[in-house]
Parts: sequence; structure tokens; C-alpha cells
Amino acid sequence: MLLKDIIDIIESVAPLSTQAEWDNSGLQIGHNDADIASVLCCTDVTEAVIDEAIEAHSDLILTHHPLLFQPLSTIQGLTFQERVAEKAIRHGICIYSSHTPMDRWLHGISGHMAEQLCVSDYQPLSADNYGVIGNLPKPLKAEELMALVKEKFHTSAIRYTQPVKTTISRVAFGGGACAEFLEDAIQGGAEAFISSDFKHHQFLQADGRIMVLDIGHFESEQFIKDIYRELLKDAPIQLRFATTDLSPVKAYV
Repeated sequence: MLLKDIIDIIESVAPLSTQAEWDNSGLQIGHNDADIASVLCCTDVTEAVIDEAIEAHSDLILTHHPLLFQPLSTIQGLTFQERVAEKAIRHGICIYSSHTPMDRWLHGISGHMAEQLCVSDYQPLSADNYGVIGNLPKPLKAEELMALVKEKFHTSAIRYTQPVKTTISRVAFGGGACAEFLEDAIQGGAEAFISSDFKHHQFLQADGRIMVLDIGHFESEQFIKDIYRELLKDAPIQLRFATTDLSPVKAYV
């Protein structure tokens, strides 16, 4: 299967025209006419992931976060980005990223977060299509919600603010760093907002109006692999998940 045909499938739902101006999604290494038989999916392209791709003879790595946010001035192996780029080129491995386009697709990252808690009626959270908001199948106590989130998102720790209500019915979700949409979640009637990368003053901004659950950046975006699998389920390729694709942030609890 040609790489351009794989890209067409992904961009049919998450076109590059929707990416943020600071983003660098798209084809980062490789050529559109490359013949692809084996694909490795991940959240981040690390050295462990590129080594796994080499060992598995993968032709393409599909990632959420771009390997290259800024242009490389040199390739001397001084940073992990330089080492990964060099190995990818040497071994003929293409790298494609769908970052903010997949964040802004309704059924993308945030939609998959909602589906982990069986929220099916979700709608866009913000005017820019970041995040989603919807209703839980049944109200949950705050402790029940946190236990369920911990289980479904495979997180070892949750930073949170005190719940505002005894039970929670309406929840907002934001894949990655979506703290800037806290007011949207409140205005949308959410009693809890599940996202990541909240700063101290942003926790204060909740101000007794909403419960914030910061589950970790990687944990909120790990479902990119499931999204790629769903999109490419009928493609004549071998699709694998990187077993070395793990959160770089650890919690001591």
C-alpha cells in the first residue's frame, strides 16, 4: 500500500488544514510514494520506539506527537530527535504525525477519552473544536469517578481539586494540555473536567465551580493507537502497537 493512500485515510477525518499554527503534523520523514507493508503506531517517537520499528522491519511509524516540532540545525546524534531521524532515514522508515488535527476531530483523542467512560453523546467543548463534553451513563460519586478514571486511563496518580457536587453526571474531556478550556467546561455545565498539564493557578481557577482531574499528558492521549487501528482496519497492511511507547513521566506514590 502506498504511503499517500494511508495518509489520505487519516487526513479524511483529520486534515492538516486544521492543525494549530505552531504544530508540525504531517509527513516528517519519507516519501508519499513509499510502499508500506508494516506500520508501528505510537504516541511518541522515542529511541526505544525507533529501535522497535527497526527490529520489526516496519516501513512506517504513525505517531501522535511530531518528532520534529522545530527544524534540526544539525544531525550529529546529540539529541534523541537527531538520533531517531538519522536511524529512520538509514533504515528507510517513514514517520507521519497527526497531532492537533487529531485533537480537533470530534471522534479523535478527546472523543476516545469520553468513550472510555461510556460517554456517547459528547459534543465539542470549545469553539476551536478542542475537547468534548457529555453525560455519564449514570451519576457517579467523585471517588467512584476517580477510581474508574484511574482504571480506564492506566494512570498511577491523579491530581485533582475537591468535587463541587456529591455526584457527577456531566464531564468534559481534553486530550493533552487543555487547561485553557476550563471556562468552556464550566460554561458547558460540566461538573468534572478530565485533562492534563494544569498549572497551580489553573487549579485555583476552578474556584469551587468544577472538579479538575489531571491524569497526565501521555495518559490522556494514549488512545491515538486505537484511532489509527480503527481508521486503517481495512488497509492491506500489518499494524502493530509499539510496546515501548510508555509515559516518560513516573509518579512516586
